[in-house]
Amino acid sequence: MGPSGLTRLPRAARGMRIGLYGGSFNPAHAGHRHVSLMALKRLGLDRVWWIVTPGNPLKDTGELATTAMRVAEARQIADDPRIDVTAFEEEIGARYTVDTLSFLKRRYPGVRFVWIMGADNLASFHRWRGWRRIARIMPMAVIDRPGWTLTALRSRSATALAPNRIAEADAPALPGLRPPAWVFLHGPRSHLSSTQLRLLRRTSSTRGR
Repeated sequence: MGPSGLTRLPRAARGMRIGLYGGSFNPAHAGHRHVSLMALKRLGLDRVWWIVTPGNPLKDTGELATTAMRVAEARQIADDPRIDVTAFEEEIGARYTVDTLSFLKRRYPGVRFVWIMGADNLASFHRWRGWRRIARIMPMAVIDRPGWTLTALRSRSATALAPNRIAEADAPALPGLRPPAWVFLHGPRSHLSSTQLRLLRRTSSTRGR
């Protein structure tokens, strides 16, 4: 990694269609890769950036591994030349998604970004700082997750943004649409979660003593 956040930013050229997938990745797993490959295909993206965050303000950071460890694991799991892993948020001092997306839009005015999140995140999206502003900054793609479909689509944020939702069949057009615009993508779903993997690691560590 470079000495500054700017050197950690993946390359991007005007006109590229790039999905932004942010999270703690604590740890990264095959479910993250599944979401990314699905977004690449269904949205017609050129690349997906995994933005490894310093820590989610809405989650307990007590079990958070170091950024370097999470980035290293994420790169191993991603295993695709179209997926870039970056941790530039830590360098620019961004704690909230709205700040990160604003920064990227300013730095890459000609890139067609799409914010990617799981249905579980949509269910609590109204708790995010500046969530309405996030929806106005760039289009969003919500990927279905087991057990979250109805809860997500009935959530406060989904209800408020309902007029801006596009049909799933129109998903390839999303990167070129003026926000607010979003799509809910159904399809094969992964049951993996970072929380479950951390629990398995703790259990394995305890048994090994």
